[in-house]
Amino acid sequence: MTDFFNGITPIKYEGLDASSDLAFRHYNPDEIVMGKRMADHLRFAVAYWHSFAWPGGDPFGGQTFERPWFGDTMDLAKLKADVAFEMFDILGAPFFCFHDADVRPEGADFAENTRNLEEIVDYFAQKMESSETRLLWGTANLFSHRRFMSGAATNPDPEVFAWSAATVKTCMDATHKLGGENYVLWGGREGYETLLNTDLTREAEQAGAFLSMVVDYKHKIGFKGAILIEPKPQEPSKHQYDYDVATVYGFLKRFGLENEVKVNIEQGHAILAGHSFEHELALAASLGIFGSIDMNRNDYQSGWDTDQFPDNVPEMARAYYEVLKAGGFTTGGTNFDAKLRRQSLDPEDLIAAHVGAMDVCARALKAAAALLEDGALEEARNARYAGWDAPENRAMLTSDLAAIEARVRSQGINPAPRSGRQERLENLWNRFV
Repeated sequence: MTDFFNGITPIKYEGLDASSDLAFRHYNPDEIVMGKRMADHLRFAVAYWHSFAWPGGDPFGGQTFERPWFGDTMDLAKLKADVAFEMFDILGAPFFCFHDADVRPEGADFAENTRNLEEIVDYFAQKMESSETRLLWGTANLFSHRRFMSGAATNPDPEVFAWSAATVKTCMDATHKLGGENYVLWGGREGYETLLNTDLTREAEQAGAFLSMVVDYKHKIGFKGAILIEPKPQEPSKHQYDYDVATVYGFLKRFGLENEVKVNIEQGHAILAGHSFEHELALAASLGIFGSIDMNRNDYQSGWDTDQFPDNVPEMARAYYEVLKAGGFTTGGTNFDAKLRRQSLDPEDLIAAHVGAMDVCARALKAAAALLEDGALEEARNARYAGWDAPENRAMLTSDLAAIEARVRSQGINPAPRSGRQERLENLWNRFV
């Protein structure tokens, strides 16, 4: 045991009357919601990069956190792992997620990077033997190092493409060895700054070939989890090729991968794309590519991805309503892709942030489940489209314009507008949140 979280005992569910800041008031893992344990609905995961690797900087200032594991040695990487698994146990977190660069020091070359990763993966495996925390997903950091400044899969330099493909291979191996349930690709630099030096067609073909290799390797090694792409519209690149769910789906269709790859949707990224979180979730479910979520929030007055812990129950309830409508998570879960504010320096702050976020999500899930079980909202939605249940109306979808015109003329069709009842449905929604 380390002494970083000295004196902090495992967090328990104590209900609304809890007196401690470090207690669950709403998240009761064993509470049954819609026939399933709350923990199995939510499938919480801790993000290794924000909780243990992030130094507390922002676009205008550098490091504010002083952590005993910050440094470039394997001994410090193992200390970081010790602290991480202590926090997982304190929170009772079912899962965690990581990039390769979060968990191992940067080596002098690819071979050293791989040795470092393999060593820490073996260390993780030992830690997991005595922990209930499993791996939700692994991924490769193909955006932080300067070699990726022009992208990874879409880089004009074929040697960067090769390095990136080899790195993803090692990270997929690591994820598979640790029993990860998904593998995520986020193309943080897969985009462009200016069209003056960019060949869009060539870069798309490279990205398609790269993803096809990832899918082929998944099957080669017998990885049973999902391959997930995480959409993001901008920042760091001016324009990113994985802008939103619709853009990703178009890319998957273009390369015949729509049945092989799903999406990991982040609340903050949805907002940056000009959408709501629930829109992206509903669209992914409609397209058959819903996989997992990164839970956080953005500051609506700031122009960048602030990755704050969620604190808005009504907003999160809209999201979980769509998750439940989609059938819930299978391999996916709720990953807290969120970081402390750079003034929140204490170990207790890291625990409290997760405790509060888990409670917010639990409240949101219960509200969404209650509304879905009530059925009034779905009944109203179905009633709005009820006219399409008539055979003659369904037949229009496979008819032609001339035949439809003849029907309009012969039946004297002259439709009057009908209310969408939005305000009444908003009132209904608010009775449950």
